Amino acid sequence: MEAIYLAIPLASLFGAVVAGLFGKQIGRAGAHWVTSLGVATSFVLSLLVLKDVLDGAPIFNGSVYTWMVSDGILFEVGFLIDSLTALMMTVVTGVSLMVHIYTIGYMKDDPGYQRFFSYISLFTFSMLMLVMSNNFMQLFFGWEAVGLVSYLLIGFWYKKETAIYANMKAFLVNRVGDFGFLLGIAVILAYTGSLDYYEVFSNASNLSSSTIEIFDGHPWDVITVACILLFIGAMGKSAQVPLHVWLPDSMEGPTPISALIHAATMVTAGIFMVSRMSPLFELSDVALSFIMIIGAITAFFMGLIGIVQNDIKRVIAYSTLSQLGYMTVALGASAYSVAIFHLMTHAFFKALLFLAAGAVIIALHHEQDMRKMGGLKKYLPITYWVSLIGSLALIGFPGSSGYFSKDAIIEAVHHSELPGAGFAYVMVLLGVFVTAFYSFRLFFLVFHGEERMDQHTRAHLHEPGAVVWLPLVLLAIPSAIIGWLTVDSLVFGSYFDNILLTLNEHDVVAAIKQSYHGPWQFVLHGFSGPAVYLAAAGVFTAWFIYMKKPSIAEWTRQKFSFVYTLLDQKYYFDRFNEIVFAGGSRLIGSILWRIGDAMLIDGLVVNGSARIVGWFSGAVRGVQSGYLNHYAFAMVAGLILLLGWAILG
Repeated sequence: MEAIYLAIPLASLFGAVVAGLFGKQIGRAGAHWVTSLGVATSFVLSLLVLKDVLDGAPIFNGSVYTWMVSDGILFEVGFLIDSLTALMMTVVTGVSLMVHIYTIGYMKDDPGYQRFFSYISLFTFSMLMLVMSNNFMQLFFGWEAVGLVSYLLIGFWYKKETAIYANMKAFLVNRVGDFGFLLGIAVILAYTGSLDYYEVFSNASNLSSSTIEIFDGHPWDVITVACILLFIGAMGKSAQVPLHVWLPDSMEGPTPISALIHAATMVTAGIFMVSRMSPLFELSDVALSFIMIIGAITAFFMGLIGIVQNDIKRVIAYSTLSQLGYMTVALGASAYSVAIFHLMTHAFFKALLFLAAGAVIIALHHEQDMRKMGGLKKYLPITYWVSLIGSLALIGFPGSSGYFSKDAIIEAVHHSELPGAGFAYVMVLLGVFVTAFYSFRLFFLVFHGEERMDQHTRAHLHEPGAVVWLPLVLLAIPSAIIGWLTVDSLVFGSYFDNILLTLNEHDVVAAIKQSYHGPWQFVLHGFSGPAVYLAAAGVFTAWFIYMKKPSIAEWTRQKFSFVYTLLDQKYYFDRFNEIVFAGGSRLIGSILWRIGDAMLIDGLVVNGSARIVGWFSGAVRGVQSGYLNHYAFAMVAGLILLLGWAILG
């Protein structure tokens, strides 16, 4: 099996290298074949590993390559293959394979075809290295690698100014989170003396029993400091408030990367990392409460912004932000298995929604404004039905995959007794209504109502080819049924036993399990709570406003113009960052240039030294009079001075 473990990331890397370095030689078809076959190989081998884990295979924790040893600390590449890893590998490679197939149709006319396939295959390799790691060094390598490749993908259309702005924004915001992440790893290394997961977990008592004074006279538990710093890294990658601002703008990249990066892979890296580090996070109630509150704020308030967006991809992007908030709330409630469960279900239906949006964009000749759509049901029947399945899963329609995972999160928060749980419970419940409202606002505006596109576009409307709609159908299947098949084992079964650690006083899943009697009863039980009815209310409100009384939307926008402007400006986060951080950086740079460069370096060092040399040269030049008697007098005077100095000395 060790050879298979190594082959899983290397297969994707091989495709990326061949397409990237030899793209011209192998051509467009060669590029998509070599990368797609590489990712397909990774997917099939991941399924074999998942089957092996389900059959009871022991956990594999081994080193592949030792880079160096410094002061007894190992820096190595190693794999940890357990149930969590196997699930993540399968989800990442499965969604990536669907994106590769879809890209063949979506990017067929793009001049950067080979380069794009190289990037997305390299992204898959980076994500696999992240989830398969058994130590913090490799985790950080994968963490930074997915950030780098996402930078390349978001700015893939490098002649488009908005794309360049978006990829730089994503890169810089993620560096903020990554700085905290690196500090967290440094704290762990300083107090445990190791980068290996299992060694760190076994020495967690050293972290929980130690204190550190960040400010004089105010000791903090080291475990709390380390966990909060690690979570700051997760806030950047998984786009939690206030480090969320990069994700909506990343929609400037091609649609396939929206599905790849923002559905199942990069943005879930933070959720995976916190779950993997559950033996550490369980030791700090402060960190867990902090995580829960940040997730709750993201889940509700980012969902509200989705209501006023008109770009079809940006609505889904804010939906991603909101759903990541739900996962983060589950982490804060110590319901790690529920968070991973929602991560998996969300990967399928959100990738489906992004790719379906791409199909609409293709059909409308790359039009993304929903105000120029409408009535597309009869033109795009396949896209319509798969979008309906994805939307129902997103809002948690009873029986859909999203229902099982979202309802489990709400129940988990409801049972949590950690500080902030009450606030989080209210936020996630309100978020149910908001999610249903903006999801079906999009659905109705795009597929129902009057046709608002121009005549030329309408005349050429048709369903994209099979290479585009086939991945949609394949993703729609798990979006509809995967919850029924996996809720027993992933949430209430033994799948994550001894992998995701939860202390007894935090075990909210055990409390839910007491009333769990199978998937069907779980669905029926949901009708006894408010979530189902809030979702139904959201759908009905969207239907009434955008199908029956469209004038209400305009009246509301005018009546509550302040709220609309606040949401349209995204709570002014971008404006604040532009004035305070970007403006502050430019101001500091200007001061340093004026004082350091212009005054000190140019004025004092460079020009100042030149002036001194010029003055000295002018003084010396005055000595050269050209008269022989002056020179003779100087020689005699000098000789007298030397003789005097010799006699007196």
